[in-house]
Amino acid sequence: MRFVLFIISFLVVQVVTAQQVFLRLNTPAKSQNTVTSSKQFITGLTCKGCTLTINGTETKVWPTGAFAVELNLKLGDSSFLLEATNEKGAKESRRIFYSYQLPEKEKTLTTNTVAYWRIEPQGDLLLKPGDKLKMTVKALPGSVVQLENGTAFTELFPKDSNAVKGIYQLEYVVKEKDDLFTGKPSKLKLMLWAKGTNDPIEASSKSNFAMMAAEGLLLETKGNIPYILLGLGEDRLGGTKMGYVDSLVRLKAVSKVGNKYCVQLSKNRQAYIEEEHVNVLPQNYTASSLTGNMRVWGDSSFDYISLPLSERLPYQTFQQVNPSRVVVDVFGATSNTNWITQMSGTKEVSTVSYQQTEQDIFRINIDLEHKQHWGHRIYYSGNNLIIRIKRQPEILALSNLVIAVDAGHGGSNKGAFGLTGVMEKDMTLAIAKELQAALEAEGATVITTRTKDTTYDNHDRYTVFQQANPHLLISIHLNSSADPVRIKGASTYYKHIGYRPLTQTILKRMLEMGLGEFGNVGNFNFILNGFTEFPNVLVETLFISHPEDEANVLDPAYRKQMAAAIVQGVKDWLELCKKQ
Repeated sequence: MRFVLFIISFLVVQVVTAQQVFLRLNTPAKSQNTVTSSKQFITGLTCKGCTLTINGTETKVWPTGAFAVELNLKLGDSSFLLEATNEKGAKESRRIFYSYQLPEKEKTLTTNTVAYWRIEPQGDLLLKPGDKLKMTVKALPGSVVQLENGTAFTELFPKDSNAVKGIYQLEYVVKEKDDLFTGKPSKLKLMLWAKGTNDPIEASSKSNFAMMAAEGLLLETKGNIPYILLGLGEDRLGGTKMGYVDSLVRLKAVSKVGNKYCVQLSKNRQAYIEEEHVNVLPQNYTASSLTGNMRVWGDSSFDYISLPLSERLPYQTFQQVNPSRVVVDVFGATSNTNWITQMSGTKEVSTVSYQQTEQDIFRINIDLEHKQHWGHRIYYSGNNLIIRIKRQPEILALSNLVIAVDAGHGGSNKGAFGLTGVMEKDMTLAIAKELQAALEAEGATVITTRTKDTTYDNHDRYTVFQQANPHLLISIHLNSSADPVRIKGASTYYKHIGYRPLTQTILKRMLEMGLGEFGNVGNFNFILNGFTEFPNVLVETLFISHPEDEANVLDPAYRKQMAAAIVQGVKDWLELCKKQ
């Protein structure tokens, strides 16, 4: 009887297994697709152990059930039949249709209208004399196009506008007393006369424009981590940061683009800061200072350099290697430093010197004893600019180090998704836990941002780590790409050149696991790479979008191996520091 029940149970299990065949598509999201590129991908998930054919040709299915196929479409219509089959012959199918057409070329207008009026830079603007507005208008060919003050646009030759007629351009330079702008924000107007007509049509700008007060505005930084931007460009990580500055730093705003003030750092240097990081002060002047005599000393933990100023001025810092040096530029400062007092208690600072690189830029050069940069922090104590230099640990062993481990994303910030539906936030946490265990097994003290699935803002992470001041930081992430077939592998990232060696040794060890190489990436604009206080590395362990990489990260043994490789990379870096 028990044997009969076993046979029945076995058959039921086999039937259930046969009924579990499925086919889920991630891309494309729908069955009917109109596309303008021949390169397309079909990705998705089927049952583990199932076979998959596309138009009769068997396609690789990874052990997770994920699949990814690249298509090279021909012009016109095409269709693809996907058919998944399990071991018992049960099938599930889907058909996908594509209509591949070349992108439509921009056409010349045939009706009297303003198709578009584009103004760069974009956004509401507070302008100053000398600012340039680049304007492009599309209208009927042969029209007369003018701003409301009579400034005329020039129609481009077709060879300069992709063979499209009726493209007009103007580079408008804001004048000292400009009749186009007032102190009150308002929209610009455009007048257009089509060929052979007497009555113009009008168009208004989307953004508002006004003149900044001639004396500008005096700003003061606020908050925990205000930062200055080099320019207006942005990507998914935001604008390129010149660097972080302390609070209560005085900046002179001379114009504004959208939510960004343009600040005059020195006679020849401008930068930008977002309005959320500053207060506008009621008084108005250009912040500047003579420098006092500098002092260099050490306490039980750090070396210090102090520069007396009459007020808090903006600054920029960067690292140099071969020889190792920390450089700090103070904007608006003019030298009145007649000596530098250097005490004998310093251990990492070798020599401090200064130079007046421009009339209003004072540069401090700090030469280090060791080749490896271990970190520095800049802040104000009153109006004294303090540069705190971190010393190399006396014992270069993991058992002597405090290491920060950051599991990227978390909570509502899910990160990227794999083809199986696995979320980046879950995998970063799993790897980070393995890394923490591996480091602690070596005797290291580990501090973390999150140990469970909680939402953690990157600015909060920055503040926590800045206060904790570990010896180094490792931030764990997984990469993702729109190409799930070719793009795979590991990569490491840094912003400051002095921290590159750590990122190189970790990547080398990860590549020894057989992972593909996506590269060692520098000058990276990730917030946790912004620390100057301690060496840091962003480890993009692999591509969650690639089915093989995804299968690897879903394997607990592989995650443990990956953590071991990262730890070995840190140990290699410490050995390198010993030799130097």
